[in-house]
Amino acid sequence: MTNTVLQLTSITKRFGSLVANDGISLQLARGEVLALLGENGAGKSTLVSILFGHYVADAGQISAFGQPLAPGDPKAALAAGIGMVHQHFTLADNLTVLDNVMMGSEPLWLAFTRRRAARHKLDEVARQFGLAVDADARVGSLSVGERQRVEILKALYRGARILILDEPTAVLTPQESEALFLVLAQMVAKGLSIIFISHKLPEVLRVSHRIAVLRAGKLVAQADARGTTQAQLAQWMVGHAIDLPQRRPTRHVGPTVCELRGVSTAPARERLLDASLTLRGGEIMAIAGVSGNGQVALAELLSGTRNAIVGEVLFLGRPLAAAPAQLVALGVARIPEDRHAVGVVGDLPVWENAVSERLRSAAFSRGFWVRRGAARAHAQRILQAFDVRGAGAAAPARALSGGNMQKLILGRALLHPDTTPTHTVTPKLIVAHQPTWGLDIGAVAYVQEQLIAARDAGAAVLLISDDLDEVLTLGDQVAVIHAGHLSPPQPAQAWTREAIGLAMAGAPATLTPAVEVAA
Repeated sequence: MTNTVLQLTSITKRFGSLVANDGISLQLARGEVLALLGENGAGKSTLVSILFGHYVADAGQISAFGQPLAPGDPKAALAAGIGMVHQHFTLADNLTVLDNVMMGSEPLWLAFTRRRAARHKLDEVARQFGLAVDADARVGSLSVGERQRVEILKALYRGARILILDEPTAVLTPQESEALFLVLAQMVAKGLSIIFISHKLPEVLRVSHRIAVLRAGKLVAQADARGTTQAQLAQWMVGHAIDLPQRRPTRHVGPTVCELRGVSTAPARERLLDASLTLRGGEIMAIAGVSGNGQVALAELLSGTRNAIVGEVLFLGRPLAAAPAQLVALGVARIPEDRHAVGVVGDLPVWENAVSERLRSAAFSRGFWVRRGAARAHAQRILQAFDVRGAGAAAPARALSGGNMQKLILGRALLHPDTTPTHTVTPKLIVAHQPTWGLDIGAVAYVQEQLIAARDAGAAVLLISDDLDEVLTLGDQVAVIHAGHLSPPQPAQAWTREAIGLAMAGAPATLTPAVEVAA
């Protein structure tokens, strides 16, 4: 191909006995968007890290614009015109846009910075690619979408002609995602090439020209985006057909389980402001919003790790105590946002993690003594019932993949020690905060089905998610959180993606009347 800008040939990388990349060969053409898909652990991150110089391949070569790329040298990758925009932004909030863009782009020995020339260059790049942004604005005052523009400008300012985008829409509203797609189209029209990494299959099919799928370190499929379906992509990723959860209305809405009445929390990393919400048995209440708008405060409040300073929280008609162990005993199950930092203790064995939230219960302790046999038996039930693979009950939890770690947390939350083959104990309230974040499509489908099953068994489910597809598929009622404020919940059918996106950005949203939807 005469217009090939990037060539990866037989890239292989091993970590001990694990083959992370196994003889992968790929091409990227000028003005092309290549989507890179795969389950967690499929080898995407390793391949991109080799490309950007963070890892050195054990075998294989990379060339950019017809020239060999020096291995293990990020500066060489930058000099060759390869830029990367990470999912988690690397910006200094207290500095201006111009300062962030210039940072690291000038030699340290310069006696003064060339701000005038840098501003002119930044303005020209922004104009050329339609990335309007105020160069003098402090990054901390920008919206999430504007911060992403700054990250893209940083790469283009340094001369990137190949751009790697890692989950670029993970924290964007639908409107911000649409704006990003328009910018990408302009970039491609001007000859830039893009490697697009995402778990969101609809946007992959919309944005990309060609798709490459990795599985277990191997390149298992390449296809033109046109004519390819989500079902085909899912099957290539996991190796078998997947039935994705479909919207299923709740069959029966029970009485109120938990209620927030004008609740505000203390100022912290995030807070709630005058929030009111009613959670009922047999119903999934989905909370949509851009990350950082109070979701953490809401999840911690209902998990007993944060107090309300104004208003009241009632659980089964009584004030909710800020006592996590007591809430677990009362029937509150939690699926925390960060499975690694909060969900499990990586160095402890799987069985200890499986019973950690109920360790002081009579089922697993007697006085100061832990009933290890009972604890291990319960852990084994979780491993079997929730299909947790990759490590036994005695192995450290960190040995589990992300998907299997999430299954362990799900099993700990949903499988009560008193459950028997003929008697199931269902949690009264499930607080699920980003339960499928970062999971591959197979694990996503499994987790979502478990939440629906818990709802159908009578649990009240609070689903907090950045993924609008998940919110609109699973939610019976949907509310939006912005700057700590909760919108009044509405039936999921009343929301359009446009309306929910406006509400996520803090603007009034026009809802579709439920009677019209039903008609």
